[in-house]
Amino acid sequence: MLNEDQLKALLADLESDTCERTESTTNTDKFGQAICAFANDLPNHRRPGYLLVGVKDDGSLAGIQATDDLLKNLAGIRSDGNILPQPMMNVAKFSLAGGDVAVVEVHPSDLPPVRYKGRVYIRIGPRKAIANEQEERVLYERRVAQAKSFDAQPCLEAKMEDLALGQFDAYRREAVDAETIAANHRPLEQQLASLRLYDPDRRCATHAGVLLVGKRPRFFLAGAYVQYLEFAGISLAEVPIDQAEVAGDLPSVLKELLARLRLVIKTAMVSVNPLQEKLVPNYPEGALRELLMNAVMHRNYASHSPIRFYVFADHIEIQNPGGLYGEATLANFPTRNSYRNPVIAEALKSLGYVNRFGYGVQRAQALLAENGNPPAEFDFDEHSVLVKIHKRT
Repeated sequence: MLNEDQLKALLADLESDTCERTESTTNTDKFGQAICAFANDLPNHRRPGYLLVGVKDDGSLAGIQATDDLLKNLAGIRSDGNILPQPMMNVAKFSLAGGDVAVVEVHPSDLPPVRYKGRVYIRIGPRKAIANEQEERVLYERRVAQAKSFDAQPCLEAKMEDLALGQFDAYRREAVDAETIAANHRPLEQQLASLRLYDPDRRCATHAGVLLVGKRPRFFLAGAYVQYLEFAGISLAEVPIDQAEVAGDLPSVLKELLARLRLVIKTAMVSVNPLQEKLVPNYPEGALRELLMNAVMHRNYASHSPIRFYVFADHIEIQNPGGLYGEATLANFPTRNSYRNPVIAEALKSLGYVNRFGYGVQRAQALLAENGNPPAEFDFDEHSVLVKIHKRT
């Protein structure tokens, strides 16, 4: 929120496309239209707009008293259902010589066009107007351009000092060719932003940055870990013989998961024919790897639930938060795929954990069949995906 000196500067200036004044304390429609227009930010200033209640057109004070009821009514406009999508806004009271001013600070929406009672309001200089078809299309195109997956969105609390820059350098060497790195003299913030690990406008890491090169991913994303349990039997009711919470930046997590996965695999001598025997694993490593990487890549990182990697005597279960996403449906799975976390997916490819996009499940099923295991079973609900992989018998 602006301070008192900044408010006085707005009062001394002319009305503009980022400032509207009104003497009324009861004209809810006027308030809603102004908030809607500031949220749409047609000039693309990318900074807040201000509705000043208790101020005359010439900038002088109207002498109102900004009561608690007035401030509550102004704040209530955000969520009364008339402005959609809901705007981000703050409300504050300033007591000046000559009267109070109630200030509504409205941030530009990431999801324009914003509508008030079904209409798209915009600011054209000091004037408020209803958007025409062309202006509404500009706002819609901006919404498409600004739409970001969760992993590409800013993690506002995570600053540069929360990133392990040595880890970033290691990742960059895998993701960017050496010649480009050698010729790159851009500031570190821009280098991080080029891989979508940092948001330079908000000066913070993205969720992908926190996950891939963050010092404390779970501090910012509570569910960003893997719960590992191993049981001697076949039921969750038993006491586990081994357990761990595998956490940290994703490259470190993946290394530990693969190490644990290899410990699960046991080989036995089986007869191929009366004259030949060969060593065969209880699970093909490639299949487990594909399904585990699939869970890491496609999980919902906004969830507070971890990935669950449970090893039983006769099967393995991998459960990740987040159901089928995008174009993937029960009818077309696994031949159709959409990426909930495209930045994470690209990182797993660059780091060598994924070879091809869109073929992980099909490859896993083929490897299971080749090894003599039953097909992996998938159980989907709205909130998670559970994969059950049966041991070779």
